[in-house]
Amino acid sequence: MFKLLKNAEVYAPEYLGKKDILLFGEKIAKIGDNITIPEGFLECETVDFMGKILVPGFIDQHVHIIGGGGEGGFSTRTPEIHPGHIVTAGITTVVGLLGTDGTTRHMSSLLAKARALEEEGITAYIYTGSYQVPARSLTENPRNDIILIDKVLGIGEIAVSDHRSAQPTVDDLLKLASEARVGGLLSGKAGVLHMHIGDGKRKLSQLFEMLEVSEIPITQYVPTHLNRNKALFSDGIKFALMGGIVDITASINLKGEDRDAINPSEAIRLMLESGVNIDNITMSSDGNGSTPMFDDSGKLVGIGIGSLNTLHKAFQDAVLREKVPLELALRTITSNVARVLKLNNKGVIKAGCDADIVVLNKGDLEIDTVMARGQWMIKERQVLKSFTFTHQAT
Repeated sequence: MFKLLKNAEVYAPEYLGKKDILLFGEKIAKIGDNITIPEGFLECETVDFMGKILVPGFIDQHVHIIGGGGEGGFSTRTPEIHPGHIVTAGITTVVGLLGTDGTTRHMSSLLAKARALEEEGITAYIYTGSYQVPARSLTENPRNDIILIDKVLGIGEIAVSDHRSAQPTVDDLLKLASEARVGGLLSGKAGVLHMHIGDGKRKLSQLFEMLEVSEIPITQYVPTHLNRNKALFSDGIKFALMGGIVDITASINLKGEDRDAINPSEAIRLMLESGVNIDNITMSSDGNGSTPMFDDSGKLVGIGIGSLNTLHKAFQDAVLREKVPLELALRTITSNVARVLKLNNKGVIKAGCDADIVVLNKGDLEIDTVMARGQWMIKERQVLKSFTFTHQAT
């Protein structure tokens, strides 16, 4: 069936102006001015989005889709995510991963959850591995996972500069980076090494050393959580100016409660002001993972759960509060992520690409409508998609 979306201001993410968009099935068929369908010629649903902004569906490259955490014992394990929580955040593509716990959570469960989300209409991929080294994998090694399993895009999240990590050496990390790169080359995938950076004193020192002593290109690495403290953020700017990709975490210091952490929207502005190319900045939520708080002695003093909604909120703040141009802020959660992960049909409004679409209010950038692969998830603030087990997010 055809769908015709009319009169929205389109950011693809570059600004296209007021356009009509014709969809067929799961794809964008045509973008143009005053597209019309002859009455009775084709079955077509027409929706007028006059006064609204239409953008690509958000891509969240760091989501604990089967839960995370556990740093406070078994009762602090976060639950599996519900698909309704994903789409109400404007997210149409997720990349799932394991975190601290690679023992009671398993790669097979992660893969099964990604396939379940696909059946619900949400595009889902995964990384192979967890905090630990050697990395957890589904086959004999992570390289084979990337080559042989369609959903595996790379290795992650491997933890460094963190008291919860396996304390990997530079050689350990280089072996993983090699596995990721060769797996990506042989499969045509991104093959990135997605790295959790903790708040330890080493910051990105191991990553800088890896660049000095090996031939693996800087674009093979995606360090995340770089706005967790000012010293790490400074290292992140240095890495980005060298040509690296830096991932800001939307759920870190969103309300500005931590003096040493950088608010995610402010982080985008500060990186741009420091000369970082917008192409080198991405943002993810760390959604559904635990947010443990430790004192100076390493004792757990509190724990929460990350929300996927922070991705949209941080994007809003970047535009409305930090005055980052909309098309630039949008790239950090759409086209930049798609390019880094080689998701060629995602992250843009373009004929032939997937019909992943978010419609925003023009003034406050609140979410009005979400479409994933041509299917209405939310339409004019009403949840239309009936998910298995529950009809909407609770």
